Amino acid sequence: MTKRLIRRIISPSISLLAVLLAGITPAHSEALRSRGDINSVGGSINHPQQRDIYGSSVLNRFIVTDTAGWAVTGLLSMSNDPVEPVSLTLPTRQPEIQLMQVPLPSLAIWVYPIGGIVLILFFLPHIGWIAGLIVIGEREVGIVTKKFSAKSLPAGRLLALNGEAGLQADTLPPGWHFGYFPWQYSVQKVPVVVIPQDEIGLIVANDGAAIPPERILGKVVGCDNFQDARQFLSKGGEKGRQLAVLTTGTYRINTALFQVITSSTAATHGMAPAQLKVYTVNPDRVGIITTLDGTPIEAGEIAGPVVSGHDNFQNVQTFMARGGRRGLQEQVMLSGSWNLNPWFVQVEQVPMTEVPIGYVGVVISYVGKSHEDVSGESFTHGNLVNRGDKGVWIEPLHTGKHPLNSKIMKVELVPTTNIVINFTSRFKGEHGYDSSLAALQLLSFDGFTFDLEVFQVIHVGAMDAPKVISRLGSMQNLVDQVLRPIVGNYFRNSAQEYTVLDFLVARSERQAEAAEYVRQALRTYDVQAVDTLIGLISPPPELMQTLTARKIAEEEEKTYVTQRIAQTQRQELVRETALADIQKEVVTAEEGVKIAKLQAAAAVEQANGEAESIRLTGDAKADAYGAGVSALGSQAYTALQLMQVIGDRQVRVVPDVAVSGSNGSGLLDAMMGMLLWNQTPVVQENGDSHESMVVNGHLIDESEAS
Repeated sequence: MTKRLIRRIISPSISLLAVLLAGITPAHSEALRSRGDINSVGGSINHPQQRDIYGSSVLNRFIVTDTAGWAVTGLLSMSNDPVEPVSLTLPTRQPEIQLMQVPLPSLAIWVYPIGGIVLILFFLPHIGWIAGLIVIGEREVGIVTKKFSAKSLPAGRLLALNGEAGLQADTLPPGWHFGYFPWQYSVQKVPVVVIPQDEIGLIVANDGAAIPPERILGKVVGCDNFQDARQFLSKGGEKGRQLAVLTTGTYRINTALFQVITSSTAATHGMAPAQLKVYTVNPDRVGIITTLDGTPIEAGEIAGPVVSGHDNFQNVQTFMARGGRRGLQEQVMLSGSWNLNPWFVQVEQVPMTEVPIGYVGVVISYVGKSHEDVSGESFTHGNLVNRGDKGVWIEPLHTGKHPLNSKIMKVELVPTTNIVINFTSRFKGEHGYDSSLAALQLLSFDGFTFDLEVFQVIHVGAMDAPKVISRLGSMQNLVDQVLRPIVGNYFRNSAQEYTVLDFLVARSERQAEAAEYVRQALRTYDVQAVDTLIGLISPPPELMQTLTARKIAEEEEKTYVTQRIAQTQRQELVRETALADIQKEVVTAEEGVKIAKLQAAAAVEQANGEAESIRLTGDAKADAYGAGVSALGSQAYTALQLMQVIGDRQVRVVPDVAVSGSNGSGLLDAMMGMLLWNQTPVVQENGDSHESMVVNGHLIDESEAS
């Protein structure tokens, strides 16, 4: 039972293999069977020739050949059971051959399945080759070449669309494909195209329509990112470099039609690997775009106008379809990463336009549609236009960073804070506007040449900045063409009216006059003159020597005056010090003077009183004398008065000691008398009496002696 089941399963397969190996296809067998050449399976095969059939332990094989030389591999039997002979009658002139079955030896049951597996493994590759089997892997693409065909390719074509001989437009996807017999088809297996992360792939088409002369890149057609070659060719795809690019991903592309350039193959195509990277615009920078394909720029313009809808030049066909111009573009590219075709667009990164604090930016645009002047009737020295038009924009840019296209616009920075313009070579301002200025060389009224430094402070308002730039072009032109002539001319004219000494001595007056003149002159240029300051004045050396000598003399004179003042002050100090030292005595003396004056006044008053008293007394005495003379007579009254005076004055008429004698005793008596007289008490004026004594010939009061 088991043996019969195995035989029923394996025998047909082995029979089919044998028939195929002999070159008889199932169709041929059916044809033979329909003509009666093969009676039935398990029957007999009739042939004019008969050959021995060689058996083996496993198979019985027979071969039948006819006069045409074709071979047939017959039915193989895998059992020892008696079967009826199979007869095959071939329509030839050869004699019939009777094939006989050779009995097989009895084998173990396991031999049969193993033998069948070995046969399948051995003959299967040959079966695929004969059946035209092509197996394409998951990451492969099959490029088909048809070796011969009844139709030929049209002239100028490289790939076949309608079964012509040659390279085929259609590729084989992953899987098993039958019917591609090796004698008619050649299939090349190529790997899929992989575009790495942050890279792009460029495409060169080897077939298609010719690119028109006005363009250099092939147009974009819908072909599933170049994976459908038939669509590319059918929809008018153009040969050569393509506008479209491949972004990151994996693609099944017919490399016979499309040549893909990646960073790994860039060097072989004369390109740098960096060109096949996703383009990145750095922060704080802008990309200035130049396109290499499109409609030419209109006459009189320097850049192509802004075209919308192309997603920063990534959708190239939209740019082309909407009239994009080749060359420099008005539109700029901001910070970010972009899939750009380096054959179509070139990017130059430049810093953003920065307007610092204390400045405004006046935009001078070289592109735009309108030239309408909006400055008004009062401004007649230039034109101002609205934002976006060609010319000087009436609106300045304020502090910040602005993404402007520096190829088509110029931004003139104008300081809105006070700036100092230095007419000197000793130092310069950080703004640099006075880098070429030097001190003014002047000729004075008295014929001397001298140098004069001037510092001019100016201010430009934010809303006046566009007017200044429209009139003069730049701040440097304001300094060179306006400020320098005004200041220099004024001081040269002024120097003709004054001497050098006038500038040295009365510089404040000269400075005030200059400030007013410059203020009025700059007002007409929409510039405010804040102040005009005179710096270093450098007279000629010979005049400086004279002035120096004079100054030295003046200083010496001042020194002498100062010294004299110092001496005077020192004297005052000494006097004040002495006065301070004798202040008590001075006060005492002053008070004494006052007392003396008062005493003198009292004495005068007393004298006057005494004089008056004496006069009155005299008058009374005169009257008394007159009455006495009248009563006693003049001589008698005179003698009376004389005696009264002698009495009042105690005039001694008689001596206190009278010495008389003879015989030499008088001197001794006199001495004794004098001694006694000296011991006589003395009567004082106040009525007191005390003893006095004579010592060494002097009268000494006892009270004094005590």
